[in-house]
Amino acid sequence: MEVQLISISLFMKCVQFAAHKHRDQRRKDPFETPYINHPVNVATILASEGNVKDEEIIMAALLHDTVEDTATTFEEIEELFGPVVCGIVREVTDDKTLEKQERKRLQIVHAATASHKAKLVKLADKLDNLRDLLVNTPKGWTLERKEEYFVWAKEVVDNLRGTNAVLEGKLDAIFKQKNLL
Repeated sequence: MEVQLISISLFMKCVQFAAHKHRDQRRKDPFETPYINHPVNVATILASEGNVKDEEIIMAALLHDTVEDTATTFEEIEELFGPVVCGIVREVTDDKTLEKQERKRLQIVHAATASHKAKLVKLADKLDNLRDLLVNTPKGWTLERKEEYFVWAKEVVDNLRGTNAVLEGKLDAIFKQKNLL
């Protein structure tokens, strides 16, 4: 697989763009952690734990929630960061016009047919979310909803299998801890 080398200035522009777009958002954890920590964690998981060297994948990880959760458009991402980054973001973005249960169902279905690059972002996204859920219960969530998220996340991950053995192993350790394996 050929890796596209991105200039450090474009990469930092991507970091700054994501930080700006998520600037007013907070996670639902008890500490109301700044939301930007999540995309940064996803990108860091890919680069550090998943050994992903493709900068376009790392940039897409930083941007993976911008269209879904902010006023960002795919056109804006493509113009600023190119068609490859935009394509990955497009693949991992839920359609917020659909009901929540339908979005969750489609994540399971689409996981199986996503590109390798999108699957990497989705694996790291699930890993970061599940790590957070192991130690925090989001505000307004019942224990039942939290446990249902683990079950649903495993269904998504099962359709991502064969993408990155290291990340899948880390997810499996969580699923084992939750008695889902």
